[in-house]
Amino acid sequence: MAEKRRKEREERERRVIDLAEQVMVAIGQRDAAVAETEKRAGEALRELTEVEGLSLGEAVEWCGETVTVREATRLRRLANADGEPSGDVRDDSGDDGAALASAGSGGAGAGTSAG
Repeated sequence: MAEKRRKEREERERRVIDLAEQVMVAIGQRDAAVAETEKRAGEALRELTEVEGLSLGEAVEWCGETVTVREATRLRRLANADGEPSGDVRDDSGDDGAALASAGSGGAGAGTSAG
């Protein structure tokens, strides 16, 4: 009887280890996918600002409510860390910061200008 229980415990432990490994592999794959998509977003944001000449706030406005200025800053830094050095690594959004205030909140009225 003791031998049977010991074997059952060993089999259960093997199953638990296998399932835990599956979780760790899946989480690792998810993290790699997120890192890759964030890098692509950062590269596109960098192109909007450096090639197309938009301020970061303007680029965020063009992206709708999908990203905030803070998130765009983080994404651009990710792209700069893995890619070629950027000529302009400042994260300001332009002349007077109004775009930062309106686009950075992500709340009601984000991306609109008061007039």
